[in-house]
Amino acid sequence: MPSIVFKDVDYAYVDNNETYVALEGIDLEISDGEFVCLVGHSGCGKSTMLSLIAGLEMPTHGQVLIDGRVVDGPGPDRSIVFQNYSLFPWQTAVKNVMFAMQQTNKGIDKSESESRARALLEKVGVGDAADRYPFQLSGGMRQRVAIARALAIDAPIMLLDEPFGALDPMIRRRLQDMLLDLWEGSCCKTAVFVTHDIDEALILADRIVFMEPKHVIKSFNLPKGRDRVGSPEVEVVKAEVLELFEATATGKEDEE
Repeated sequence: MPSIVFKDVDYAYVDNNETYVALEGIDLEISDGEFVCLVGHSGCGKSTMLSLIAGLEMPTHGQVLIDGRVVDGPGPDRSIVFQNYSLFPWQTAVKNVMFAMQQTNKGIDKSESESRARALLEKVGVGDAADRYPFQLSGGMRQRVAIARALAIDAPIMLLDEPFGALDPMIRRRLQDMLLDLWEGSCCKTAVFVTHDIDEALILADRIVFMEPKHVIKSFNLPKGRDRVGSPEVEVVKAEVLELFEATATGKEDEE
């Protein structure tokens, strides 16, 4: 059974007494253990899709289901990483991770949660910064802490909304490699990753789902393996995705 299912989903919101349709007639299945990248221009509805999976927003029509159950709010089966890190500034890196762990595992004691949190920070390469506060960390380090905190929840589904978008290219590539290392080291996790960077999607995804405003218009399956980038098969996918970006360009991109 697919892990995540959108069934004829619409989503609309009201702003200044005007109704805006963000998604319309979305049908999509994401399988257990699949790494899916949602790509498309800003404002096409990618982040809205993520919010619906997270249970932060509810469809105005249709259903979002996880393992056959209707999503009716946030849950411990999903963790989310935002572009802006969302760390508690008054807590150290290790305490940020401990907090997430303690919220989803009420029976864990302080010493065990700290030990696990420090191990996770080591895993994402910021173990030496465990006792620093967010303002003492670089952007790349803060994002690693945010990923460690999401991993601390140990949810089967991880949702990532442009998590590397504000970082410089070198740090971004390191974090992409780190995420792949973590994914290859875990089994049965499902990822939905929002990006408008085609190359990033080609590096990370099992499948690219391309969106135009309100709609999903095409999916592209990618071969396994890191060495696939630059292969003839992947270059064909890249060319098709670039064509879709050009075909759906409006000249004005709104915020999602």
